[in-house]
Amino acid sequence: MLSKLKITLLLITFIFIWSCGDKTKKISEIVEVDMEMQMSNAYKEGYLELKRGDVLLAAKKFNEAELLFPQSAWAPQAAIMAAYSYYSQAYYNDTIYELERYLISYPNHKDKVYAHFILGMSFYQQIVDEKKDLKSILDSKEQFEIIIENYPKTEFAMNAKFKIDLINEILAAKEMYIARYYLKKTKWIPALNRFKIVLTDYDTTIYTEEALHRLVEINYRLGLIDESKKYANTLGYNYQSSDWYKNTYKVFNKNYRDAVKELQKDKKKKVGIIKRVKELFE
Repeated sequence: MLSKLKITLLLITFIFIWSCGDKTKKISEIVEVDMEMQMSNAYKEGYLELKRGDVLLAAKKFNEAELLFPQSAWAPQAAIMAAYSYYSQAYYNDTIYELERYLISYPNHKDKVYAHFILGMSFYQQIVDEKKDLKSILDSKEQFEIIIENYPKTEFAMNAKFKIDLINEILAAKEMYIARYYLKKTKWIPALNRFKIVLTDYDTTIYTEEALHRLVEINYRLGLIDESKKYANTLGYNYQSSDWYKNTYKVFNKNYRDAVKELQKDKKKKVGIIKRVKELFE
């Protein structure tokens, strides 16, 4: 009799737990549907505000959508849209904050490459003075290098390569600026080292020719003739028709330098004669 009572109680308890569990599950599903609807509405509001041009409100709505239902597949998309809203109106610091947070929160999201590109552009757009603002330049380059290394077949990779070329021009310009300063102050060794950096790190930039010539010039002044000739040969092999090569040729060829001076004198004489002839007919 007692065992039958126990069995009956166990069955009642099981039915009660099962019915409660089923009810909890249904409530959970209803809440989830409601949260998803609220998120969807907030996302739509954000999109509409972005189209209207109120990017601050748009970003706020996208953030709200993400917070309402962070487990949703749309949450990382809302985070990116918040960042893009800021980026569209040049709020670069806010853009950077949102994207860095997104990359930490959603490390495996499918749109990571887009986040890296906009992050790189946000740093790039803040480059004001290459002589001073080194951090923005390097941060930007880092993001574009991530794209080229990890997403080489995407449409962003080509844009990233182009941006890195421009960044390298900026970095090379900075090195040239410092090197010329040392050259002007006749500080040969620091100048030499800076011009070498241009050759080793930025050899595809427009500053390569001048850097080679300056290395020829400085080494020649220091009495390092073989070293000077080495750079002169490199310059001649790659840029034989350039003005920098002509200047380098003058460093070694005294007769050439004297001949150029004579030609300049003859030119001045001819100009003077022509001027006097003209005056006769005025």
